[in-house]
Amino acid sequence: MPIPGNLLSATTETIDPNTSGWTSHLNCTILPGIGGRTGGGGCLSVRSVAAGEMQARTVSSYPITSGATYYAFADTAGVVGERIGIRWMFGGIQLAITWSVPTTGSSSAWHRVSVAGVAPGGATHAQVLLSSTETAGSVSHFWENVYLGAPIRTIGNLLPFNTESTEVDATGWAPVVNASISRQVPVMGWAVDNYLAGGQTLAMTAVAAGNASILAVDRPTVTPGQEYLAYAYLQPPTVASTAWIELRYYDSNGNQIQATRSTLGPPTPATGMYRQRVSDKAPANAATCSLAAGLDGASAGQVLRLETIVITAAPELQSGTVVPYADGSFEQGVAGWTVVSGVATLARTSPWGDSYFEGSYSLAITSSTASASTVRSARFPVTEGVNWRALLLAHPDAGSWSTVGVRIRWYDAADTDLGASTGVNWGMPGSSWYALPSDAVAPAGATQAAIELVVTATATASVLHVDQVVLWEVLPQTAVEAHSDDGYITLTLREMPLDFYLSLYRVTPDGARSLVRGASGLIDMQPIVSDLLVVEDHEAPLGVPVYYLAAIRNADGTTASSRASETVTLTLADANTAWLKDPANPQRSMRVLVQRAPDWQRPIEQASFVVRGRRNKVVLSGRRQGLEGNLAIWTRSDEEREALHLLLDSGNTLLWQAAPGMGVTDMYVSVAQITESRVGALAQEQWRAWTLPLVEQDMPTTVGVNGAAGRTWQDILTEFATWQDVLTEFATWEDVFLNRRTG
Repeated sequence: MPIPGNLLSATTETIDPNTSGWTSHLNCTILPGIGGRTGGGGCLSVRSVAAGEMQARTVSSYPITSGATYYAFADTAGVVGERIGIRWMFGGIQLAITWSVPTTGSSSAWHRVSVAGVAPGGATHAQVLLSSTETAGSVSHFWENVYLGAPIRTIGNLLPFNTESTEVDATGWAPVVNASISRQVPVMGWAVDNYLAGGQTLAMTAVAAGNASILAVDRPTVTPGQEYLAYAYLQPPTVASTAWIELRYYDSNGNQIQATRSTLGPPTPATGMYRQRVSDKAPANAATCSLAAGLDGASAGQVLRLETIVITAAPELQSGTVVPYADGSFEQGVAGWTVVSGVATLARTSPWGDSYFEGSYSLAITSSTASASTVRSARFPVTEGVNWRALLLAHPDAGSWSTVGVRIRWYDAADTDLGASTGVNWGMPGSSWYALPSDAVAPAGATQAAIELVVTATATASVLHVDQVVLWEVLPQTAVEAHSDDGYITLTLREMPLDFYLSLYRVTPDGARSLVRGASGLIDMQPIVSDLLVVEDHEAPLGVPVYYLAAIRNADGTTASSRASETVTLTLADANTAWLKDPANPQRSMRVLVQRAPDWQRPIEQASFVVRGRRNKVVLSGRRQGLEGNLAIWTRSDEEREALHLLLDSGNTLLWQAAPGMGVTDMYVSVAQITESRVGALAQEQWRAWTLPLVEQDMPTTVGVNGAAGRTWQDILTEFATWQDVLTEFATWEDVFLNRRTG
């Protein structure tokens, strides 16, 4: 699929099916290449005419906004280093070029180069330049997966784009001790669809032997008590030293009040990029935060590189879990886990990526003898009288284990031990990752709970790995709610199994099934990527009881399991009104007052022939077409009138829904030229009479519900310094919601 937001055409981006989007700019010829990683497998071969720098550029110039930041990247391969640039234009005149830092080496394998810059004053268009300096003529350099557009940043990141990526410069970072800062472009391969990873990295160089560190200049605001997660890709030096990142909190006076460090486990081999995570709750007097990184025991000249640097609200390993990320993921250590009894010892797995289910590490429980040990977590807040479920994933790594018991220990507000639940003992028959749940109702007075594991080794030097530990109040797996005033039904699916596929149906009393629409179109064999799914069904019928059937499928389409919701009905209080909905943009849907329903026509293509000597003509007919007619409605205020214009402006297929018993079934329609008439002579009269010519349509199947997944006001706060910047970048509030920029 095309890169979201790319100003370049799909052909120019992927060089499939041809090279028509590219032309020679300096000392080269353009040829089609093979072996690309995107859809059709094509790539751009830029061949040198003579030794020296050669440059290719896009044929087209793309409209841009002066003063805005733009980003370009490409995947490339060749025998020399390379760089990418953005060429700023006014008409056909070149105003400036913003070049990336050249790569530190070369590779015949695909790797990423990128650059970002602010469009200079007077610039109206931009082109992408691809450059390499060959040592001879007739040498090819290869390019594909090219992007030009707005900066691509991590949704929810509290740090701005340039601090996350250093694509513009390194001004988002400052040395703390024994360090200098620069930008470098190592030869680094990324997944073809990892659009967050660029080519330019933040490079910290140790000035002298000893500890060295740097710190992000930005101080994003935080909420006391909220848990935050910071992470970055680290490329440590190959010579021994300890690389780390640190999440720091500051009070309103700028004083550092807390620092939580996470050390990179020694990777093997230490040549790539390794994502390291750190998390902690903001203390009560926290106002801002930042991220530090460094090397302990560095040698003079050692370099630590960072890429995709993020601070964000910590994710839930399970929807509703009360276990903090650090205690459930073990990314920075064993957190609050301790050995209560027995010979077991606890540690974070090593090296980096050796054994994990989530993140890069897990908890390693080692028993030196064949015996039982009890391991307990820290305490987490709970509510008495409700059912709680503890769940963890366990993997026997060495030796053998007979059972792993999972139970919940309860405490009151005074930290008094109220006893443990009965728990469940699980056998460990092999070496896979096993999900081990245990349910219990919190007793009266319970305000805290800890998760206890009773692990029984049956051999010396046995090792058990544990990851993704969660504890949550068990809510209904499937819940449904009708919102009749707003014309839609909300379906909530909890505890969904990851790595399966979902097909979601709406079922009416006659047994008919209809697929429900999601962000990517109708939900049919959609990958399950979260344990929680909330769907708003804006196409549910009015006055008809419906329920929802979730079919959870294997990759081959066979059904692994299924679940059904309760029955629910949408109502329409006023039979004189009807809904007009845009399935792709439900925020535009509106209820209108009906003046008169259409008098339907059903056109048909016919050709008639007069046969000499016969009384009757011979008529050849096509198939009779769908309904066509004029719907007459009123709007009763200027707000309704503007809302109807917004609904109709796109020309999208709409859904018309009338009250049951009005002789009209739900119908997808296109609307032709509309007529808006005044209903009185007074200029101040706000009522309008509308005539909407409708043509029946098939239900759109590939249209998804527009939105910006995960986007919050925090993203607006991070990206824009003033409200004027927001007004400049977006035409409407809907554009803010959808992240649809004018540039």
